[in-house]
Amino acid sequence: MRHRSRPGWPDNRGCDVERERKGVVIDALFSVDGLGLLYTAIGLAALTAALLPRLLARAPLSMPMVFLAVGVLAFAAIPALPTPDLLSHLELSTHLAELCVIISLMGAGLALDRPVGLRRWASTWRLLGISMIICIVVVAIAAHYLLGLGVAAALLIAAVLAPTDPVLASEVQVAEPAEDPDEPPEDEARFALTSEAGLNDGLAFPFVYAAMGVAAAGAVTWSVAVSWLVVDLGWRLAVGIGVGLGVGWMLRKLFFRAPVEPLRLAEHAEGFVALAATLLAYGLAEAIEGYGFVAVFVCACMIRAGERSHGYHRVLHQWVEQLERLLTVFLLVLLGGAIARGMLEPLQWLDYLLVAALLLVVRPVAGWLGLLGGRTGPQERAVIAFFGVRGIGSIFYIAYALGHADIAGGERLWGIVGLTIAASIVLHGVTATPAMAWLDRSRRRAAEARGNSERISETPV
Repeated sequence: MRHRSRPGWPDNRGCDVERERKGVVIDALFSVDGLGLLYTAIGLAALTAALLPRLLARAPLSMPMVFLAVGVLAFAAIPALPTPDLLSHLELSTHLAELCVIISLMGAGLALDRPVGLRRWASTWRLLGISMIICIVVVAIAAHYLLGLGVAAALLIAAVLAPTDPVLASEVQVAEPAEDPDEPPEDEARFALTSEAGLNDGLAFPFVYAAMGVAAAGAVTWSVAVSWLVVDLGWRLAVGIGVGLGVGWMLRKLFFRAPVEPLRLAEHAEGFVALAATLLAYGLAEAIEGYGFVAVFVCACMIRAGERSHGYHRVLHQWVEQLERLLTVFLLVLLGGAIARGMLEPLQWLDYLLVAALLLVVRPVAGWLGLLGGRTGPQERAVIAFFGVRGIGSIFYIAYALGHADIAGGERLWGIVGLTIAASIVLHGVTATPAMAWLDRSRRRAAEARGNSERISETPV
Protein backbone atom coordinates (compact mmCIF):
# COMPACT_ATOMS: atom_id res chain seq x y z
CA MET A 1 0.00 0.00 0.00
CA ARG A 2 1.10 3.52 -0.67
CA HIS A 3 0.58 6.06 2.05
CA ARG A 4 0.88 9.79 1.84
CA SER A 5 3.53 11.54 3.86
CA ARG A 6 2.27 13.20 6.97
CA PRO A 7 1.55 16.83 6.04
CA GLY A 8 3.46 19.57 7.77
CA TRP A 9 6.51 17.45 8.55
CA PRO A 10 9.38 19.97 8.36
CA ASP A 11 12.87 18.83 7.54
CA ASN A 12 14.56 21.16 10.01
CA ARG A 13 17.30 20.98 12.58
CA GLY A 14 14.91 20.06 15.39
CA CYS A 15 13.65 17.05 13.52
CA ASP A 16 17.20 16.00 12.66
CA VAL A 17 18.12 16.13 16.35
CA GLU A 18 15.05 14.10 17.25
CA ARG A 19 15.84 11.49 14.59
CA GLU A 20 19.44 11.33 15.79
CA ARG A 21 18.29 10.83 19.39
CA LYS A 22 15.93 8.02 18.34
CA GLY A 23 18.68 6.47 16.26
CA VAL A 24 20.98 6.38 19.28
CA VAL A 25 18.26 4.70 21.33
CA ILE A 26 17.59 2.11 18.62
CA ASP A 27 21.31 1.43 18.15
CA ALA A 28 21.66 0.91 21.88
CA LEU A 29 18.66 -1.37 21.94
CA PHE A 30 20.13 -3.61 19.26
CA SER A 31 23.62 -3.68 20.68
CA VAL A 32 24.80 -6.97 22.18
CA ASP A 33 23.44 -6.17 25.64
CA GLY A 34 20.39 -4.33 24.31
CA LEU A 35 19.45 -7.23 22.06
CA GLY A 36 19.56 -9.55 25.04
CA LEU A 37 17.23 -7.24 26.94
CA LEU A 38 14.91 -7.10 23.94
CA TYR A 39 14.71 -10.90 23.74
CA THR A 40 14.14 -11.05 27.48
CA ALA A 41 11.29 -8.54 27.29
CA ILE A 42 9.66 -10.41 24.40
CA GLY A 43 9.99 -13.70 26.26
CA LEU A 44 8.46 -12.26 29.42
CA ALA A 45 5.61 -10.73 27.42
CA ALA A 46 4.90 -14.06 25.70
CA LEU A 47 4.98 -15.94 29.01
CA THR A 48 2.71 -13.37 30.62
CA ALA A 49 0.28 -13.57 27.69
CA ALA A 50 0.06 -17.34 28.24
CA LEU A 51 -0.48 -17.10 32.00
CA LEU A 52 -2.76 -14.08 32.35
CA PRO A 53 -5.95 -15.53 30.84
CA ARG A 54 -5.84 -18.34 33.41
CA LEU A 55 -4.90 -16.12 36.33
CA LEU A 56 -7.60 -13.57 35.50
CA ALA A 57 -10.33 -16.07 34.58
CA ARG A 58 -12.56 -15.10 37.51
CA ALA A 59 -11.24 -11.63 38.21
CA PRO A 60 -12.86 -8.40 36.99
CA LEU A 61 -9.76 -7.75 34.90
CA SER A 62 -8.73 -8.65 31.37
CA MET A 63 -5.45 -9.24 29.60
CA PRO A 64 -5.87 -6.12 27.42
CA MET A 65 -6.22 -3.99 30.56
CA VAL A 66 -2.95 -5.31 31.96
CA PHE A 67 -0.88 -4.79 28.83
CA LEU A 68 -2.35 -1.37 28.11
CA ALA A 69 -1.34 -0.37 31.65
CA VAL A 70 2.10 -1.87 31.13
CA GLY A 71 2.58 0.25 28.03
CA VAL A 72 1.46 3.43 29.79
CA LEU A 73 3.68 2.84 32.83
CA ALA A 74 6.74 1.69 30.88
CA PHE A 75 6.81 4.64 28.48
CA ALA A 76 5.98 7.12 31.23
CA ALA A 77 8.70 5.82 33.56
CA ILE A 78 11.48 5.25 30.98
CA PRO A 79 12.10 8.44 28.97
CA ALA A 80 14.80 6.72 26.90
CA LEU A 81 12.23 4.55 25.15
CA PRO A 82 11.44 5.90 21.67
CA THR A 83 7.95 7.40 21.35
CA PRO A 84 5.54 5.04 19.55
CA ASP A 85 4.05 7.77 17.33
CA LEU A 86 1.55 5.72 15.36
CA LEU A 87 0.48 8.70 13.26
CA SER A 88 4.01 9.19 11.96
CA HIS A 89 4.22 5.54 10.90
CA LEU A 90 0.88 4.98 9.21
CA GLU A 91 1.99 2.07 7.05
CA LEU A 92 3.44 0.14 9.99
CA SER A 93 0.36 0.89 12.12
CA THR A 94 -1.94 -0.24 9.32
CA HIS A 95 -0.21 -3.55 8.71
CA LEU A 96 0.26 -4.48 12.37
CA ALA A 97 -3.42 -3.87 13.13
CA GLU A 98 -4.42 -5.53 9.85
CA LEU A 99 -2.56 -8.75 10.68
CA CYS A 100 -3.97 -8.87 14.19
CA VAL A 101 -7.54 -8.37 13.00
CA ILE A 102 -7.50 -10.95 10.20
CA ILE A 103 -6.04 -13.60 12.51
CA SER A 104 -8.72 -12.80 15.07
CA LEU A 105 -11.43 -13.03 12.39
CA MET A 106 -10.27 -16.51 11.47
CA GLY A 107 -10.47 -17.52 15.13
CA ALA A 108 -13.95 -16.06 15.50
CA GLY A 109 -15.28 -17.90 12.45
CA LEU A 110 -13.75 -21.22 13.53
CA ALA A 111 -15.24 -20.91 17.02
CA LEU A 112 -18.86 -20.66 15.88
CA ASP A 113 -20.75 -23.95 15.97
CA ARG A 114 -24.07 -22.62 14.65
CA PRO A 115 -24.59 -23.05 10.89
CA VAL A 116 -25.21 -19.84 8.96
CA GLY A 117 -28.87 -19.07 8.31
CA LEU A 118 -31.35 -16.21 8.23
CA ARG A 119 -33.21 -17.34 11.36
CA ARG A 120 -30.29 -18.95 13.18
CA TRP A 121 -28.21 -15.77 12.80
CA ALA A 122 -31.13 -13.38 13.28
CA SER A 123 -29.45 -11.55 16.18
CA THR A 124 -26.34 -11.00 14.05
CA TRP A 125 -28.27 -9.54 11.12
CA ARG A 126 -30.13 -7.20 13.49
CA LEU A 127 -26.91 -5.95 15.07
CA LEU A 128 -25.36 -5.36 11.65
CA GLY A 129 -28.33 -3.95 9.77
CA ILE A 130 -29.89 -1.85 12.54
CA SER A 131 -27.58 -1.26 15.50
CA MET A 132 -24.41 -0.56 13.52
CA ILE A 133 -26.18 1.87 11.18
CA ILE A 134 -27.71 3.74 14.13
CA CYS A 135 -24.25 4.08 15.72
CA ILE A 136 -22.72 5.44 12.50
CA VAL A 137 -25.49 7.98 11.92
CA VAL A 138 -25.60 9.25 15.52
CA VAL A 139 -21.82 9.52 15.93
CA ALA A 140 -21.39 11.22 12.53
CA ILE A 141 -24.03 13.84 13.37
CA ALA A 142 -22.57 14.43 16.82
CA ALA A 143 -19.01 14.67 15.48
CA HIS A 144 -20.02 17.20 12.83
CA TYR A 145 -22.38 19.44 14.79
CA LEU A 146 -20.99 19.14 18.33
CA LEU A 147 -17.26 18.61 17.73
CA GLY A 148 -17.10 20.84 14.67
CA LEU A 149 -15.44 18.24 12.45
CA GLY A 150 -15.80 18.43 8.69
CA VAL A 151 -18.20 16.09 6.92
CA ALA A 152 -15.45 13.69 5.83
CA ALA A 153 -13.78 13.63 9.26
CA ALA A 154 -17.12 13.17 11.05
CA LEU A 155 -18.13 10.30 8.78
CA LEU A 156 -14.68 8.74 9.15
CA ILE A 157 -14.68 8.79 12.96
CA ALA A 158 -18.21 7.34 12.96
CA ALA A 159 -17.16 4.51 10.62
CA VAL A 160 -13.92 3.85 12.51
CA LEU A 161 -15.71 3.56 15.87
CA ALA A 162 -18.72 1.60 14.56
CA PRO A 163 -17.46 -2.00 14.51
CA THR A 164 -17.16 -4.13 17.61
CA ASP A 165 -13.81 -5.82 17.94
CA PRO A 166 -13.01 -9.54 17.62
CA VAL A 167 -9.57 -9.04 19.16
CA LEU A 168 -10.31 -7.55 22.60
CA ALA A 169 -13.68 -9.15 23.32
CA SER A 170 -12.65 -12.73 24.15
CA GLU A 171 -14.27 -12.57 27.60
CA VAL A 172 -17.73 -12.16 26.05
CA GLN A 173 -17.34 -14.34 22.96
CA VAL A 174 -17.52 -18.03 22.12
CA ALA A 175 -14.44 -19.71 23.59
CA GLU A 176 -13.68 -22.48 21.09
CA PRO A 177 -15.36 -24.88 18.65
CA ALA A 178 -17.18 -27.84 20.14
CA GLU A 179 -16.20 -31.38 19.14
CA ASP A 180 -19.25 -33.25 20.43
CA PRO A 181 -22.28 -32.81 18.15
CA ASP A 182 -24.55 -33.51 21.15
CA GLU A 183 -22.97 -30.71 23.18
CA PRO A 184 -25.41 -27.84 23.86
CA PRO A 185 -24.92 -24.96 21.41
CA GLU A 186 -23.38 -21.65 22.40
CA ASP A 187 -25.69 -19.24 24.20
CA GLU A 188 -27.27 -16.38 22.26
CA ALA A 189 -25.25 -13.60 23.90
CA ARG A 190 -21.83 -15.08 23.19
CA PHE A 191 -22.87 -16.17 19.72
CA ALA A 192 -24.28 -12.76 18.80
CA LEU A 193 -21.21 -10.87 20.03
CA THR A 194 -18.80 -13.25 18.27
CA SER A 195 -20.62 -13.28 14.93
CA GLU A 196 -21.21 -9.53 15.03
CA ALA A 197 -17.52 -8.86 15.64
CA GLY A 198 -16.61 -11.27 12.86
CA LEU A 199 -18.67 -9.48 10.23
CA ASN A 200 -18.90 -5.82 11.15
CA ASP A 201 -15.15 -5.26 10.98
CA GLY A 202 -15.48 -5.82 7.25
CA LEU A 203 -18.85 -4.09 6.89
CA ALA A 204 -17.45 -0.87 8.36
CA PHE A 205 -15.12 -0.56 5.38
CA PRO A 206 -17.75 0.85 2.95
CA PHE A 207 -18.34 3.74 5.32
CA VAL A 208 -14.61 4.38 5.65
CA TYR A 209 -14.42 4.51 1.85
CA ALA A 210 -17.39 6.89 1.86
CA ALA A 211 -15.47 9.28 4.12
CA MET A 212 -12.41 9.01 1.88
CA GLY A 213 -14.54 9.71 -1.21
CA VAL A 214 -16.11 12.78 0.37
CA ALA A 215 -12.65 14.03 1.37
CA ALA A 216 -11.35 13.59 -2.18
CA ALA A 217 -14.36 15.32 -3.77
CA GLY A 218 -14.62 18.02 -1.13
CA ALA A 219 -18.36 17.42 -0.70
CA VAL A 220 -21.08 14.79 -0.94
CA THR A 221 -21.82 14.52 -4.67
CA TRP A 222 -23.83 12.22 -6.93
CA SER A 223 -20.66 10.77 -8.44
CA VAL A 224 -19.32 9.93 -4.98
CA ALA A 225 -22.65 8.33 -4.01
CA VAL A 226 -22.89 6.23 -7.19
CA SER A 227 -19.27 5.10 -6.96
CA TRP A 228 -19.81 4.17 -3.34
CA LEU A 229 -22.93 2.12 -4.06
CA VAL A 230 -21.53 0.30 -7.09
CA VAL A 231 -17.90 -0.21 -6.13
CA ASP A 232 -17.40 0.16 -2.39
CA LEU A 233 -20.66 -1.43 -1.29
CA GLY A 234 -21.55 -3.69 -4.20
CA TRP A 235 -18.39 -4.99 -5.86
CA ARG A 236 -16.03 -5.08 -2.89
CA LEU A 237 -18.56 -6.80 -0.63
CA ALA A 238 -19.53 -9.34 -3.27
CA VAL A 239 -15.87 -10.15 -3.92
CA GLY A 240 -15.17 -10.57 -0.22
CA ILE A 241 -18.07 -12.98 0.23
CA GLY A 242 -17.28 -14.85 -2.97
CA VAL A 243 -13.59 -15.30 -2.23
CA GLY A 244 -14.36 -16.41 1.33
CA LEU A 245 -16.84 -19.01 0.11
CA GLY A 246 -14.51 -20.28 -2.62
CA VAL A 247 -11.33 -20.48 -0.56
CA GLY A 248 -13.19 -21.94 2.42
CA TRP A 249 -14.83 -24.62 0.28
CA MET A 250 -11.52 -25.54 -1.35
CA LEU A 251 -9.65 -25.76 1.96
CA ARG A 252 -12.47 -27.71 3.58
CA LYS A 253 -12.23 -30.31 0.83
CA LEU A 254 -8.44 -30.41 1.21
CA PHE A 255 -8.52 -30.72 4.99
CA PHE A 256 -11.13 -33.45 5.30
CA ARG A 257 -11.75 -35.12 1.94
CA ALA A 258 -8.53 -34.99 -0.10
CA PRO A 259 -8.25 -38.20 -2.18
CA VAL A 260 -4.62 -38.70 -1.11
CA GLU A 261 -4.07 -39.24 2.62
CA PRO A 262 -0.90 -37.09 2.95
CA LEU A 263 -2.89 -34.11 1.64
CA ARG A 264 -5.67 -34.64 4.20
CA LEU A 265 -4.25 -32.11 6.65
CA ALA A 266 -6.92 -32.73 9.28
CA GLU A 267 -5.35 -36.13 9.90
CA HIS A 268 -2.00 -34.53 10.77
CA ALA A 269 -3.16 -31.75 13.15
CA GLU A 270 -1.11 -29.02 11.48
CA GLY A 271 -2.34 -25.93 13.32
CA PHE A 272 -0.29 -23.35 11.43
CA VAL A 273 -2.41 -24.07 8.35
CA ALA A 274 -4.93 -21.66 9.90
CA LEU A 275 -2.48 -18.85 9.16
CA ALA A 276 -2.15 -20.06 5.57
CA ALA A 277 -5.95 -20.04 5.19
CA THR A 278 -6.14 -16.54 6.68
CA LEU A 279 -3.53 -15.05 4.39
CA LEU A 280 -4.80 -16.87 1.32
CA ALA A 281 -8.38 -15.63 1.71
CA TYR A 282 -7.33 -12.13 2.68
CA GLY A 283 -4.66 -11.73 0.04
CA LEU A 284 -6.82 -13.00 -2.81
CA ALA A 285 -9.75 -10.78 -1.88
CA GLU A 286 -7.55 -7.71 -1.53
CA ALA A 287 -5.79 -8.46 -4.83
CA ILE A 288 -9.07 -8.15 -6.73
CA GLU A 289 -10.29 -5.13 -4.75
CA GLY A 290 -12.60 -6.95 -2.36
CA TYR A 291 -13.02 -6.78 1.40
CA GLY A 292 -10.41 -9.11 2.86
CA PHE A 293 -11.89 -8.95 6.36
CA VAL A 294 -15.20 -10.32 5.08
CA ALA A 295 -13.38 -12.99 3.04
CA VAL A 296 -11.43 -14.27 6.06
CA PHE A 297 -14.48 -14.59 8.30
CA VAL A 298 -16.60 -16.23 5.58
CA CYS A 299 -13.70 -18.59 4.80
CA ALA A 300 -13.47 -19.57 8.47
CA CYS A 301 -17.22 -20.25 8.63
CA MET A 302 -16.99 -22.42 5.51
CA ILE A 303 -14.13 -24.45 6.98
CA ARG A 304 -16.09 -24.83 10.24
CA ALA A 305 -19.09 -26.13 8.29
CA GLY A 306 -17.11 -29.18 7.20
CA GLU A 307 -16.96 -32.20 9.54
CA ARG A 308 -18.28 -30.20 12.50
CA SER A 309 -17.41 -32.86 15.06
CA HIS A 310 -13.79 -33.18 13.89
CA GLY A 311 -11.14 -32.15 16.43
CA TYR A 312 -9.10 -30.38 13.76
CA HIS A 313 -11.27 -27.27 14.13
CA ARG A 314 -10.11 -26.93 17.71
CA VAL A 315 -6.46 -27.39 16.68
CA LEU A 316 -6.77 -24.60 14.12
CA HIS A 317 -8.58 -22.32 16.57
CA GLN A 318 -6.05 -22.82 19.36
CA TRP A 319 -3.13 -22.03 17.06
CA VAL A 320 -4.82 -18.86 15.79
CA GLU A 321 -5.75 -17.80 19.32
CA GLN A 322 -2.17 -18.03 20.52
CA LEU A 323 -0.81 -16.02 17.60
CA GLU A 324 -3.54 -13.42 18.04
CA ARG A 325 -2.66 -13.07 21.72
CA LEU A 326 1.00 -12.34 20.96
CA LEU A 327 0.16 -9.67 18.37
CA THR A 328 -2.41 -8.11 20.69
CA VAL A 329 0.15 -7.78 23.47
CA PHE A 330 2.53 -5.93 21.17
CA LEU A 331 -0.11 -3.53 19.86
CA LEU A 332 -1.56 -2.76 23.28
CA VAL A 333 1.85 -1.94 24.74
CA LEU A 334 2.47 0.42 21.83
CA LEU A 335 -0.96 2.01 22.29
CA GLY A 336 -0.30 2.47 25.99
CA GLY A 337 3.04 4.06 25.16
CA ALA A 338 1.43 6.42 22.66
CA ILE A 339 -1.11 7.49 25.30
CA ALA A 340 1.66 8.06 27.84
CA ARG A 341 3.57 10.21 25.33
CA GLY A 342 0.74 12.60 24.47
CA MET A 343 -1.65 10.85 22.10
CA LEU A 344 -4.62 12.39 23.93
CA GLU A 345 -3.23 15.95 24.13
CA PRO A 346 -5.07 17.26 21.02
CA LEU A 347 -8.45 16.30 22.50
CA GLN A 348 -11.06 18.76 23.73
CA TRP A 349 -13.58 18.14 26.48
CA LEU A 350 -16.34 17.51 23.94
CA ASP A 351 -14.26 14.65 22.52
CA TYR A 352 -14.30 12.96 25.92
CA LEU A 353 -18.06 13.49 26.07
CA LEU A 354 -18.52 11.86 22.65
CA VAL A 355 -16.51 8.79 23.67
CA ALA A 356 -18.46 8.42 26.91
CA ALA A 357 -21.76 8.81 25.07
CA LEU A 358 -20.75 6.20 22.46
CA LEU A 359 -19.83 3.54 25.03
CA LEU A 360 -22.51 4.26 27.63
CA VAL A 361 -25.48 5.47 25.61
CA VAL A 362 -25.28 5.20 21.81
CA ARG A 363 -24.10 1.59 21.47
CA PRO A 364 -26.28 0.22 24.32
CA VAL A 365 -29.41 1.95 23.04
CA ALA A 366 -28.69 1.04 19.40
CA GLY A 367 -28.00 -2.56 20.37
CA TRP A 368 -31.21 -2.77 22.40
CA LEU A 369 -33.31 -1.30 19.58
CA GLY A 370 -31.74 -3.60 17.01
CA LEU A 371 -32.53 -6.71 19.04
CA LEU A 372 -36.12 -5.81 19.94
CA GLY A 373 -38.53 -8.46 18.70
CA GLY A 374 -35.74 -11.02 18.23
CA ARG A 375 -34.98 -14.28 19.99
CA THR A 376 -33.12 -12.72 22.92
CA GLY A 377 -34.58 -12.20 26.37
CA PRO A 378 -34.23 -8.84 28.15
CA GLN A 379 -31.12 -9.81 30.12
CA GLU A 380 -29.32 -11.24 27.09
CA ARG A 381 -30.36 -8.18 25.11
CA ALA A 382 -28.88 -5.87 27.73
CA VAL A 383 -25.55 -7.73 27.80
CA ILE A 384 -25.24 -7.88 24.00
CA ALA A 385 -26.14 -4.20 23.67
CA PHE A 386 -23.67 -3.07 26.31
CA PHE A 387 -20.62 -5.04 25.18
CA GLY A 388 -19.81 -3.21 21.98
CA VAL A 389 -16.06 -3.50 22.51
CA ARG A 390 -13.95 -1.11 20.43
CA GLY A 391 -10.38 -2.09 19.62
CA ILE A 392 -7.70 -3.01 17.11
CA GLY A 393 -9.96 -2.76 14.07
CA SER A 394 -10.39 0.95 14.76
CA ILE A 395 -6.60 1.40 14.68
CA PHE A 396 -6.48 -0.23 11.25
CA TYR A 397 -9.26 1.89 9.80
CA ILE A 398 -7.99 5.24 11.02
CA ALA A 399 -4.44 4.46 9.88
CA TYR A 400 -5.65 3.24 6.49
CA ALA A 401 -7.90 6.24 5.89
CA LEU A 402 -5.34 8.85 6.91
CA GLY A 403 -2.75 7.10 4.78
CA HIS A 404 -4.92 7.19 1.67
CA ALA A 405 -6.92 10.42 1.94
CA ASP A 406 -6.23 14.00 2.89
CA ILE A 407 -8.52 14.41 5.90
CA ALA A 408 -7.96 17.35 8.24
CA GLY A 409 -7.49 16.91 11.98
CA GLY A 410 -5.55 13.66 11.91
CA GLU A 411 -4.01 14.07 15.37
CA ARG A 412 -7.37 14.77 16.95
CA LEU A 413 -8.96 11.79 15.20
CA TRP A 414 -6.15 9.54 16.40
CA GLY A 415 -6.68 10.85 19.92
CA ILE A 416 -10.41 10.10 19.81
CA VAL A 417 -9.74 6.57 18.59
CA GLY A 418 -7.05 5.95 21.21
CA LEU A 419 -9.27 7.27 24.00
CA THR A 420 -12.21 5.12 22.83
CA ILE A 421 -10.13 1.94 22.74
CA ALA A 422 -8.56 2.62 26.14
CA ALA A 423 -11.93 3.46 27.72
CA SER A 424 -13.53 0.38 26.17
CA ILE A 425 -10.73 -1.86 27.41
CA VAL A 426 -11.17 -0.60 30.97
CA LEU A 427 -14.99 -0.38 31.00
CA HIS A 428 -15.68 -3.70 29.31
CA GLY A 429 -12.69 -5.45 30.89
CA VAL A 430 -13.95 -4.67 34.41
CA THR A 431 -17.56 -5.60 33.68
CA ALA A 432 -17.20 -8.60 31.33
CA THR A 433 -16.55 -11.39 33.84
CA PRO A 434 -19.25 -10.33 36.37
CA ALA A 435 -21.79 -9.67 33.60
CA MET A 436 -21.31 -13.02 31.89
CA ALA A 437 -21.36 -14.84 35.23
CA TRP A 438 -24.63 -13.06 36.08
CA LEU A 439 -26.10 -14.00 32.72
CA ASP A 440 -25.05 -17.65 33.10
CA ARG A 441 -26.60 -17.83 36.58
CA SER A 442 -29.83 -16.30 35.30
CA ARG A 443 -29.96 -18.75 32.42
CA ARG A 444 -29.29 -21.69 34.75
CA ARG A 445 -32.09 -20.65 37.12
CA ALA A 446 -34.49 -20.17 34.20
CA ALA A 447 -33.61 -23.59 32.77
CA GLU A 448 -34.07 -25.31 36.13
CA ALA A 449 -37.42 -23.59 36.61
CA ARG A 450 -38.54 -25.03 33.26
CA GLY A 451 -37.19 -28.48 34.09
CA ASN A 452 -34.65 -28.31 31.26
CA SER A 453 -31.35 -28.05 33.10
CA GLU A 454 -29.42 -29.95 30.39
CA ARG A 455 -30.11 -27.26 27.77
CA ILE A 456 -29.10 -24.19 29.74
CA SER A 457 -27.45 -22.39 26.84
CA GLU A 458 -30.69 -22.45 24.82
CA THR A 459 -32.77 -20.86 27.56
CA PRO A 460 -33.50 -17.17 26.81
CA VAL A 461 -33.36 -14.80 29.80
